[in-house]
Amino acid sequence: MSSAKRTIHTITAAEMRGINRASILELIRCHGTISRTQIAAELSVSLPTVMRISNDLMRAGLVIESGQKESSGGRKRNLLQFNGAAHLVIGIDLGGTKIYGAAANLNGELLHEISYTHYQTQAEQSLAVVCQMIDELLRFAEGAALPVRGIGLGVPGVVQPESGVVTIAPALDWTDFPLKERLAGRYSLPIVIENDVNLAALGEVWFGTDADINNLVLLAIGTGIGAGVVINGAVYGGAHHLAGEVGYFLPDRSHLGKAYPGFGALEQLASGTGIAGRGRAARQAMMESGLRPAEDAQALTAEEVFLAARRGEAWAEAVLQETIDYLAQLVAAVTLVVDPDAILLGGGVAKSADLLIEPIQRRLQGAIPLIPPIQASKLGYRAAAFGAIIQVLRITTNYYSLQRYA
Repeated sequence: MSSAKRTIHTITAAEMRGINRASILELIRCHGTISRTQIAAELSVSLPTVMRISNDLMRAGLVIESGQKESSGGRKRNLLQFNGAAHLVIGIDLGGTKIYGAAANLNGELLHEISYTHYQTQAEQSLAVVCQMIDELLRFAEGAALPVRGIGLGVPGVVQPESGVVTIAPALDWTDFPLKERLAGRYSLPIVIENDVNLAALGEVWFGTDADINNLVLLAIGTGIGAGVVINGAVYGGAHHLAGEVGYFLPDRSHLGKAYPGFGALEQLASGTGIAGRGRAARQAMMESGLRPAEDAQALTAEEVFLAARRGEAWAEAVLQETIDYLAQLVAAVTLVVDPDAILLGGGVAKSADLLIEPIQRRLQGAIPLIPPIQASKLGYRAAAFGAIIQVLRITTNYYSLQRYA
Protein backbone atom coordinates (compact mmCIF):
# COMPACT_ATOMS: atom_id res chain seq x y z
CA MET A 1 0.00 0.00 0.00
CA SER A 2 1.40 3.40 -0.97
CA SER A 3 2.43 5.72 1.84
CA ALA A 4 2.03 8.83 -0.34
CA LYS A 5 -0.39 11.38 1.05
CA ARG A 6 -2.95 13.25 -0.97
CA THR A 7 -3.29 16.98 -0.52
CA ILE A 8 -6.54 17.75 1.26
CA HIS A 9 -8.09 21.12 0.42
CA THR A 10 -10.38 23.18 2.63
CA ILE A 11 -12.23 26.39 1.93
CA THR A 12 -11.08 29.54 3.67
CA ALA A 13 -13.43 32.38 4.54
CA ALA A 14 -11.95 34.46 1.71
CA GLU A 15 -12.49 31.62 -0.76
CA MET A 16 -16.08 31.22 0.44
CA ARG A 17 -16.68 34.89 -0.27
CA GLY A 18 -15.11 34.41 -3.70
CA ILE A 19 -17.39 31.44 -4.40
CA ASN A 20 -20.47 33.43 -3.46
CA ARG A 21 -19.31 36.40 -5.52
CA ALA A 22 -18.69 34.24 -8.61
CA SER A 23 -22.03 32.47 -8.24
CA ILE A 24 -23.98 35.71 -7.84
CA LEU A 25 -22.26 37.35 -10.82
CA GLU A 26 -22.88 34.28 -13.00
CA LEU A 27 -26.54 34.15 -11.99
CA ILE A 28 -27.03 37.83 -12.83
CA ARG A 29 -25.19 37.41 -16.15
CA CYS A 30 -27.31 34.45 -17.21
CA HIS A 31 -30.64 35.82 -15.98
CA GLY A 32 -30.76 39.16 -17.76
CA THR A 33 -32.45 40.96 -14.86
CA ILE A 34 -33.01 39.52 -11.40
CA SER A 35 -33.87 40.75 -7.92
CA ARG A 36 -31.70 40.44 -4.86
CA THR A 37 -34.34 38.36 -3.08
CA GLN A 38 -34.52 35.96 -6.02
CA ILE A 39 -30.74 35.59 -6.00
CA ALA A 40 -30.82 34.78 -2.28
CA ALA A 41 -33.56 32.19 -2.84
CA GLU A 42 -31.94 30.50 -5.85
CA LEU A 43 -28.44 30.29 -4.31
CA SER A 44 -29.57 29.65 -0.72
CA VAL A 45 -27.49 32.52 0.65
CA SER A 46 -28.62 35.25 3.02
CA LEU A 47 -30.07 38.48 1.69
CA PRO A 48 -27.44 40.57 3.54
CA THR A 49 -24.73 38.55 1.77
CA VAL A 50 -26.39 39.21 -1.59
CA MET A 51 -26.71 42.92 -0.75
CA ARG A 52 -23.03 43.18 0.20
CA ILE A 53 -21.74 41.31 -2.86
CA SER A 54 -24.07 43.04 -5.33
CA ASN A 55 -22.91 46.41 -4.02
CA ASP A 56 -19.31 45.27 -4.52
CA LEU A 57 -20.10 44.17 -8.09
CA MET A 58 -21.74 47.52 -8.78
CA ARG A 59 -18.66 49.39 -7.53
CA ALA A 60 -16.57 47.21 -9.88
CA GLY A 61 -18.82 48.24 -12.77
CA LEU A 62 -19.86 44.64 -13.51
CA VAL A 63 -23.47 45.04 -12.37
CA ILE A 64 -25.94 47.90 -12.62
CA GLU A 65 -29.51 48.46 -11.49
CA SER A 66 -31.83 48.04 -14.44
CA GLY A 67 -34.51 50.51 -13.41
CA GLN A 68 -37.13 47.75 -13.35
CA LYS A 69 -38.73 47.08 -10.00
CA GLU A 70 -39.23 43.87 -8.07
CA SER A 71 -43.01 43.37 -7.86
CA SER A 72 -43.47 40.48 -5.42
CA GLY A 73 -44.90 42.62 -2.63
CA GLY A 74 -43.23 44.66 0.08
CA ARG A 75 -40.75 47.42 -0.59
CA LYS A 76 -39.97 47.68 -4.30
CA ARG A 77 -36.29 47.50 -5.24
CA ASN A 78 -34.48 47.87 -8.56
CA LEU A 79 -33.56 44.67 -10.35
CA LEU A 80 -29.92 43.89 -11.05
CA GLN A 81 -28.45 43.54 -14.53
CA PHE A 82 -25.07 42.43 -15.87
CA ASN A 83 -23.16 45.45 -17.21
CA GLY A 84 -21.42 43.57 -20.02
CA ALA A 85 -21.67 46.39 -22.56
CA ALA A 86 -19.33 48.57 -20.50
CA HIS A 87 -16.29 46.28 -20.78
CA LEU A 88 -14.27 45.06 -23.76
CA VAL A 89 -12.20 41.91 -24.23
CA ILE A 90 -9.72 41.41 -27.03
CA GLY A 91 -9.92 37.87 -28.39
CA ILE A 92 -7.47 36.49 -30.93
CA ASP A 93 -7.36 33.15 -32.75
CA LEU A 94 -3.86 32.42 -34.08
CA GLY A 95 -4.55 30.15 -37.03
CA GLY A 96 -1.88 28.55 -39.14
CA THR A 97 -2.63 30.67 -42.22
CA LYS A 98 -5.04 33.27 -40.84
CA ILE A 99 -5.07 35.29 -37.62
CA TYR A 100 -8.49 36.55 -36.54
CA GLY A 101 -9.07 39.11 -33.82
CA ALA A 102 -12.06 40.87 -32.32
CA ALA A 103 -12.92 43.48 -29.74
CA ALA A 104 -16.08 42.26 -28.04
CA ASN A 105 -18.02 43.27 -24.99
CA LEU A 106 -18.82 40.88 -22.15
CA ASN A 107 -22.31 40.33 -23.57
CA GLY A 108 -20.73 38.60 -26.57
CA GLU A 109 -21.31 41.43 -29.02
CA LEU A 110 -18.49 41.74 -31.56
CA LEU A 111 -17.77 45.44 -32.03
CA HIS A 112 -14.70 45.30 -34.27
CA GLU A 113 -13.16 42.42 -36.24
CA ILE A 114 -9.95 42.13 -38.21
CA SER A 115 -8.00 39.30 -39.83
CA TYR A 116 -4.53 38.91 -41.28
CA THR A 117 -3.28 36.33 -43.73
CA HIS A 118 -0.30 34.74 -42.03
CA TYR A 119 2.06 32.05 -43.26
CA GLN A 120 4.65 30.22 -41.21
CA THR A 121 7.42 32.59 -40.21
CA GLN A 122 10.11 32.72 -37.59
CA ALA A 123 9.07 32.89 -33.94
CA GLU A 124 9.77 36.61 -33.51
CA GLN A 125 7.93 37.48 -36.71
CA SER A 126 4.88 35.57 -35.48
CA LEU A 127 4.98 37.54 -32.23
CA ALA A 128 5.24 40.80 -34.17
CA VAL A 129 2.09 39.96 -36.15
CA VAL A 130 0.22 39.20 -32.92
CA CYS A 131 1.31 42.51 -31.38
CA GLN A 132 0.29 44.36 -34.53
CA MET A 133 -3.22 42.94 -34.24
CA ILE A 134 -3.47 43.70 -30.50
CA ASP A 135 -2.31 47.27 -31.12
CA GLU A 136 -4.98 47.77 -33.78
CA LEU A 137 -7.73 46.40 -31.52
CA LEU A 138 -6.55 48.56 -28.61
CA ARG A 139 -6.75 51.63 -30.84
CA PHE A 140 -10.37 50.73 -31.57
CA ALA A 141 -11.09 50.36 -27.85
CA GLU A 142 -9.51 53.74 -27.16
CA GLY A 143 -11.65 55.34 -29.84
CA ALA A 144 -14.76 53.69 -28.42
CA ALA A 145 -13.84 55.00 -24.94
CA LEU A 146 -14.40 51.57 -23.41
CA PRO A 147 -12.03 49.92 -20.91
CA VAL A 148 -10.34 46.68 -21.98
CA ARG A 149 -10.68 44.01 -19.33
CA GLY A 150 -8.05 41.69 -20.79
CA ILE A 151 -6.60 39.88 -23.80
CA GLY A 152 -7.31 36.24 -24.63
CA LEU A 153 -5.30 34.33 -27.22
CA GLY A 154 -6.04 30.93 -28.73
CA VAL A 155 -2.85 29.21 -29.92
CA PRO A 156 -2.79 26.24 -32.36
CA GLY A 157 -0.60 23.97 -30.26
CA VAL A 158 0.18 22.75 -26.78
CA VAL A 159 -0.08 25.52 -24.20
CA GLN A 160 0.66 25.77 -20.47
CA PRO A 161 -2.19 28.12 -19.46
CA GLU A 162 -0.82 28.87 -15.98
CA SER A 163 2.56 30.12 -17.19
CA GLY A 164 1.46 31.17 -20.65
CA VAL A 165 4.30 29.20 -22.25
CA VAL A 166 3.57 27.71 -25.67
CA THR A 167 5.18 24.27 -25.56
CA ILE A 168 4.87 23.79 -29.29
CA ALA A 169 3.02 25.56 -32.08
CA PRO A 170 4.68 24.62 -35.40
CA ALA A 171 2.54 26.97 -37.50
CA LEU A 172 4.00 29.91 -35.54
CA ASP A 173 7.51 28.48 -35.06
CA TRP A 174 7.05 28.54 -31.28
CA THR A 175 8.73 25.95 -29.08
CA ASP A 176 8.77 26.57 -25.30
CA PHE A 177 7.94 30.16 -26.22
CA PRO A 178 7.11 32.43 -23.22
CA LEU A 179 4.21 34.15 -24.95
CA LYS A 180 2.47 35.53 -21.86
CA GLU A 181 5.72 36.89 -20.45
CA ARG A 182 6.58 38.59 -23.74
CA LEU A 183 3.14 40.15 -24.05
CA ALA A 184 3.04 41.20 -20.39
CA GLY A 185 6.20 43.20 -21.01
CA ARG A 186 4.33 45.21 -23.62
CA TYR A 187 0.72 45.36 -22.36
CA SER A 188 -0.38 46.14 -18.81
CA LEU A 189 -3.55 44.05 -19.06
CA PRO A 190 -4.57 40.59 -17.84
CA ILE A 191 -3.53 38.05 -20.49
CA VAL A 192 -5.00 34.58 -21.02
CA ILE A 193 -3.19 32.03 -23.19
CA GLU A 194 -5.06 28.85 -24.12
CA ASN A 195 -5.20 26.24 -26.86
CA ASP A 196 -7.30 27.61 -29.71
CA VAL A 197 -9.75 24.71 -29.88
CA ASN A 198 -10.24 24.80 -26.10
CA LEU A 199 -11.19 28.47 -26.29
CA ALA A 200 -13.46 27.74 -29.25
CA ALA A 201 -15.24 24.97 -27.33
CA LEU A 202 -15.77 27.30 -24.37
CA GLY A 203 -17.14 29.95 -26.69
CA GLU A 204 -19.58 27.45 -28.18
CA VAL A 205 -20.83 26.42 -24.72
CA TRP A 206 -21.57 29.97 -23.59
CA PHE A 207 -22.62 31.69 -26.81
CA GLY A 208 -23.39 29.02 -29.42
CA THR A 209 -25.44 26.26 -27.75
CA ASP A 210 -28.47 25.74 -25.54
CA ALA A 211 -28.21 26.92 -21.94
CA ASP A 212 -28.41 23.38 -20.52
CA ILE A 213 -25.23 22.18 -22.29
CA ASN A 214 -22.31 22.17 -19.85
CA ASN A 215 -20.34 19.20 -21.21
CA LEU A 216 -19.25 19.52 -24.80
CA VAL A 217 -16.54 18.36 -27.19
CA LEU A 218 -15.69 20.45 -30.25
CA LEU A 219 -13.91 18.49 -32.98
CA ALA A 220 -12.02 21.02 -35.09
CA ILE A 221 -11.17 19.45 -38.44
CA GLY A 222 -9.02 21.62 -40.67
CA THR A 223 -5.34 21.42 -41.55
CA GLY A 224 -5.09 19.11 -38.54
CA ILE A 225 -7.60 17.65 -36.07
CA GLY A 226 -8.02 18.80 -32.49
CA ALA A 227 -10.68 18.64 -29.82
CA GLY A 228 -11.74 21.16 -27.23
CA VAL A 229 -13.18 19.51 -24.12
CA VAL A 230 -15.46 21.42 -21.75
CA ILE A 231 -16.65 19.63 -18.59
CA ASN A 232 -19.06 21.29 -16.17
CA GLY A 233 -18.65 24.55 -18.06
CA ALA A 234 -14.85 24.66 -17.76
CA VAL A 235 -12.04 23.71 -20.14
CA TYR A 236 -10.47 20.35 -19.33
CA GLY A 237 -6.80 20.30 -20.26
CA GLY A 238 -5.64 17.07 -18.62
CA ALA A 239 -2.59 16.35 -16.50
CA HIS A 240 -0.16 17.57 -19.19
CA HIS A 241 -2.45 19.95 -21.14
CA LEU A 242 -2.73 17.34 -23.89
CA ALA A 243 -6.44 16.57 -23.57
CA GLY A 244 -8.01 16.96 -26.98
CA GLU A 245 -4.96 16.09 -29.08
CA VAL A 246 -7.14 13.60 -30.93
CA GLY A 247 -5.23 13.98 -34.18
CA TYR A 248 -2.95 11.30 -32.71
CA PHE A 249 -5.85 8.85 -32.34
CA LEU A 250 -4.86 5.47 -33.84
CA PRO A 251 -7.61 4.32 -36.22
CA ASP A 252 -6.49 0.66 -36.22
CA ARG A 253 -3.69 -1.69 -35.17
CA SER A 254 -1.64 -1.01 -38.32
CA HIS A 255 -0.65 2.32 -36.79
CA LEU A 256 0.93 0.81 -33.71
CA GLY A 257 4.73 0.86 -33.45
CA LYS A 258 5.07 3.88 -35.74
CA ALA A 259 6.29 7.38 -34.95
CA TYR A 260 4.17 10.45 -35.72
CA PRO A 261 6.33 13.48 -34.90
CA GLY A 262 4.26 15.87 -37.01
CA PHE A 263 0.69 15.18 -37.98
CA GLY A 264 -0.84 12.28 -36.04
CA ALA A 265 -2.18 9.10 -37.59
CA LEU A 266 -5.79 10.27 -37.77
CA GLU A 267 -4.80 13.73 -39.03
CA GLN A 268 -2.94 12.14 -41.92
CA LEU A 269 -6.17 10.46 -42.98
CA ALA A 270 -9.18 12.56 -41.95
CA SER A 271 -8.03 16.18 -41.60
CA GLY A 272 -8.56 18.56 -44.49
CA THR A 273 -4.98 17.83 -45.53
CA GLY A 274 -5.51 14.08 -45.21
CA ILE A 275 -8.77 14.10 -47.14
CA ALA A 276 -7.14 16.08 -49.95
CA GLY A 277 -4.19 13.67 -50.04
CA ARG A 278 -6.41 10.60 -50.24
CA GLY A 279 -8.53 12.37 -52.84
CA ARG A 280 -5.51 13.08 -55.03
CA ALA A 281 -4.42 9.45 -54.80
CA ALA A 282 -7.91 8.17 -55.63
CA ARG A 283 -8.34 10.51 -58.59
CA GLN A 284 -4.85 9.78 -59.88
CA ALA A 285 -5.61 6.06 -59.83
CA MET A 286 -8.80 6.71 -61.78
CA MET A 287 -6.99 8.90 -64.30
CA GLU A 288 -4.31 6.31 -64.84
CA SER A 289 -7.08 3.97 -65.91
CA GLY A 290 -7.72 6.41 -68.76
CA LEU A 291 -10.97 7.91 -67.43
CA ARG A 292 -9.64 11.44 -66.87
CA PRO A 293 -6.82 13.64 -68.23
CA ALA A 294 -3.75 13.65 -65.99
CA GLU A 295 -3.85 17.37 -65.21
CA ASP A 296 -7.05 16.88 -63.16
CA ALA A 297 -5.04 15.32 -60.34
CA GLN A 298 -3.22 18.51 -59.47
CA ALA A 299 -3.85 20.78 -56.45
CA LEU A 300 -6.95 19.07 -55.10
CA THR A 301 -8.42 20.36 -51.81
CA ALA A 302 -10.74 18.70 -49.27
CA GLU A 303 -13.52 21.07 -50.29
CA GLU A 304 -13.15 19.95 -53.90
CA VAL A 305 -13.34 16.31 -52.81
CA PHE A 306 -16.66 17.02 -51.08
CA LEU A 307 -17.96 18.95 -54.10
CA ALA A 308 -17.09 16.00 -56.34
CA ALA A 309 -18.88 13.65 -53.93
CA ARG A 310 -21.99 15.86 -54.16
CA ARG A 311 -21.81 15.45 -57.94
CA GLY A 312 -21.73 11.69 -57.49
CA GLU A 313 -18.18 11.07 -58.75
CA ALA A 314 -17.23 7.56 -57.63
CA TRP A 315 -13.64 8.28 -56.56
CA ALA A 316 -14.80 11.15 -54.30
CA GLU A 317 -17.69 9.16 -52.83
CA ALA A 318 -15.19 6.45 -51.82
CA VAL A 319 -12.97 9.03 -50.10
CA LEU A 320 -16.02 10.51 -48.35
CA GLN A 321 -17.14 7.11 -47.04
CA GLU A 322 -13.66 6.41 -45.66
CA THR A 323 -13.66 9.83 -43.97
CA ILE A 324 -17.03 9.11 -42.38
CA ASP A 325 -15.67 5.82 -41.02
CA TYR A 326 -12.60 7.50 -39.49
CA LEU A 327 -14.64 10.27 -37.91
CA ALA A 328 -17.25 7.82 -36.62
CA GLN A 329 -14.49 5.93 -34.79
CA LEU A 330 -13.30 9.20 -33.27
CA VAL A 331 -16.81 10.22 -32.20
CA ALA A 332 -17.33 6.80 -30.60
CA ALA A 333 -14.08 7.06 -28.62
CA VAL A 334 -14.85 10.60 -27.45
CA THR A 335 -18.40 9.65 -26.48
CA LEU A 336 -17.35 6.62 -24.45
CA VAL A 337 -14.60 8.50 -22.59
CA VAL A 338 -16.23 11.91 -22.01
CA ASP A 339 -20.00 11.26 -22.40
CA PRO A 340 -20.68 14.87 -23.48
CA ASP A 341 -24.05 16.57 -23.85
CA ALA A 342 -23.16 17.25 -27.48
CA ILE A 343 -20.34 16.96 -30.01
CA LEU A 344 -19.74 19.81 -32.45
CA LEU A 345 -17.89 19.70 -35.75
CA GLY A 346 -15.80 22.79 -36.47
CA GLY A 347 -12.94 23.82 -38.73
CA GLY A 348 -12.94 23.97 -42.51
CA VAL A 349 -14.32 20.45 -42.96
CA ALA A 350 -17.42 21.45 -40.97
CA LYS A 351 -18.57 23.41 -44.01
CA SER A 352 -19.55 19.99 -45.37
CA ALA A 353 -21.11 18.81 -42.09
CA ASP A 354 -24.34 17.89 -43.90
CA LEU A 355 -22.38 15.12 -45.67
CA LEU A 356 -20.92 13.81 -42.41
CA ILE A 357 -23.26 14.05 -39.44
CA GLU A 358 -26.13 11.72 -40.37
CA PRO A 359 -23.82 9.06 -41.88
CA ILE A 360 -21.66 9.12 -38.72
CA GLN A 361 -24.76 8.62 -36.60
CA ARG A 362 -25.89 5.71 -38.80
CA ARG A 363 -22.47 4.06 -38.53
CA LEU A 364 -22.64 4.20 -34.73
CA GLN A 365 -26.25 3.07 -34.33
CA GLY A 366 -26.20 -0.01 -32.10
CA ALA A 367 -22.40 0.01 -31.84
CA ILE A 368 -22.23 2.24 -28.75
CA PRO A 369 -24.83 2.61 -25.97
CA LEU A 370 -25.69 6.25 -26.70
CA ILE A 371 -24.99 8.64 -29.53
CA PRO A 372 -24.87 12.27 -28.40
CA PRO A 373 -26.30 15.03 -30.58
CA ILE A 374 -23.78 15.89 -33.29
CA GLN A 375 -24.04 19.40 -34.70
CA ALA A 376 -22.06 21.82 -36.83
CA SER A 377 -20.38 24.69 -35.02
CA LYS A 378 -22.59 27.77 -34.87
CA LEU A 379 -19.82 30.29 -34.20
CA GLY A 380 -17.32 29.08 -36.80
CA TYR A 381 -13.99 30.90 -36.91
CA ARG A 382 -15.22 33.40 -34.30
CA ALA A 383 -15.64 30.76 -31.58
CA ALA A 384 -12.21 31.24 -29.96
CA ALA A 385 -12.80 34.99 -29.62
CA PHE A 386 -16.06 34.24 -27.82
CA GLY A 387 -14.21 31.80 -25.57
CA ALA A 388 -11.71 34.54 -24.75
CA ILE A 389 -14.56 36.65 -23.37
CA ILE A 390 -15.46 33.99 -20.81
CA GLN A 391 -11.88 33.13 -19.86
CA VAL A 392 -10.91 36.76 -19.34
CA LEU A 393 -14.08 37.42 -17.33
CA ARG A 394 -13.32 34.44 -15.12
CA ILE A 395 -9.65 35.23 -14.63
CA THR A 396 -10.39 38.84 -13.71
CA THR A 397 -13.25 38.12 -11.31
CA ASN A 398 -11.63 35.35 -9.22
CA TYR A 399 -14.08 32.82 -10.65
CA TYR A 400 -14.82 29.50 -8.93
CA SER A 401 -16.36 26.42 -10.52
CA LEU A 402 -18.10 24.14 -8.01
CA GLN A 403 -19.08 20.51 -8.06
CA ARG A 404 -21.06 18.79 -5.36
CA TYR A 405 -20.75 15.09 -4.63
CA ALA A 406 -24.07 13.59 -3.52
